[in-house]
Amino acid sequence: MKRKVAQIILGIVIIGLAYALFEQIMTPLRFKEEVALRQEAVIVKVKDIRAAQRLFKTQHDSYTPSFDTLIAFILNDSIIVEKTIGSFDDSVAVAEGRVRVEQFKIPVIDTVFGARRFTPEMVANLNVIPHSNGELFIMDAGNFVTESEVIVPVFECKAPFKLFLTELNKQELINLIDDRKTFDKYPGIKVGAMDKAINDAGNWE
Repeated sequence: MKRKVAQIILGIVIIGLAYALFEQIMTPLRFKEEVALRQEAVIVKVKDIRAAQRLFKTQHDSYTPSFDTLIAFILNDSIIVEKTIGSFDDSVAVAEGRVRVEQFKIPVIDTVFGARRFTPEMVANLNVIPHSNGELFIMDAGNFVTESEVIVPVFECKAPFKLFLTELNKQELINLIDDRKTFDKYPGIKVGAMDKAINDAGNWE
């Protein structure tokens, strides 16, 4: 009887150890998979913000540090595009005045995100970090003076890991942040920089 009880207890211990080992292996794997999914969603949003900032710059010769200003620009402004009617390579048509350039106004919201269609509500939430329970992107803009004293408009937009990975495994999150800091990398997703001219590059690129 005692031997049977001991065997049952030993079986339970073995199962417990096997489960613990399984979890030890699977926890970092599940964490990495979830991080990859969430990072991709954040990167898509940051790319949209970058596209809007670049178009804003073409119209205003500078970036904006304000999401309110950027969102209002997308929702309310238009850009001028030109369309050539005829061909300037056709000398006869040019001589006859049948070649001309016409200008059209296109709402920013219809062009800034390419073929993707955004609703006003989607634009209004442009500053919200995905998977963050409503946390907002951190954005700034200004000018950077190069070593050759050239003034370059710059902006940066970032989402720290702690804002969109907060409810995941705490120790794995600490390890991820520490690894980034060890290699002097931003612990999150970031595009652009305020202290250097990097052509609006993202830290995932």
